[in-house]
Amino acid sequence: MHGPASPGWLLFTLCAASGAYCLLRTRSAVEEQRRAAGGEALMGFGMAAMAVPAAVFTPPAWTWPAYAVVFTGAALRALWAARTGPHHLHHLVGTLAMVYMAVVMAAPPGAHHPAHGGSGLPLVTGALLLYFTGYVLVSGVRLVPVGPVAPGGAAVGWGDRPELARACRLSMGIAMVAMLLTL
Repeated sequence: MHGPASPGWLLFTLCAASGAYCLLRTRSAVEEQRRAAGGEALMGFGMAAMAVPAAVFTPPAWTWPAYAVVFTGAALRALWAARTGPHHLHHLVGTLAMVYMAVVMAAPPGAHHPAHGGSGLPLVTGALLLYFTGYVLVSGVRLVPVGPVAPGGAAVGWGDRPELARACRLSMGIAMVAMLLTL
């Protein structure tokens, strides 16, 4: 993504930590958590890779089309999963946003229309910013701590902590807003 190196590294760290926690959640005893965690881990690591400052590492030209292909596959999977619950619609929007950002980053710098103000289509970027800003605000309000003890009195493992999963989703939503702003 475009922008200064310090915020890029902070964004990288946030996304990589979220991806790592989501990867940990794939070991959950709850099947629905495992399913959602895999897609969220892919999003976290994909966002981390996109957030590496360009001044530090400029990825090869084939990287952005590869991201677009990977996240198109993830979008198709999210679309298929959306049949079972509305939660997957958020995953669909997130993966489509990743496809959009990868396509924008793949375009040569001179290919952007001057009215677009740099890169991307203002209408699409604005709609995604509106969605993710709303998502972050609603998720922030809903982030209420849940007790760390399971109904049977047994301790809950790190992969089964619902408040950490919500915080992970919230942090990735905030990161998506930051990435769209720097697009």
